[in-house]
Amino acid sequence: MTLLVLAGAPGPALAQSCDDLWVARNEIYKAQGYCFRTQRGIAAFGNAGCQYDNAEDLPLSNSQRRTIADIQREERARRCPR
Repeated sequence: MTLLVLAGAPGPALAQSCDDLWVARNEIYKAQGYCFRTQRGIAAFGNAGCQYDNAEDLPLSNSQRRTIADIQREERARRCPR
């Protein structure tokens, strides 16, 4: 089990699986108004109130960008499916 400390998160998040990492990353996108395209994203988060079709357009703080980069590194290290 890996302890992944997410910058900007209220406390350390215990990332037990690729699914945990996926949720943690996409919770940030949802909070900033991302419009999900995949069935999985829409089912998990919905698109009510979404404003941005492109993740690059999201108004992310530096802390959020670092957290997303950390999560993506862990996803690659674990060879999580995209």
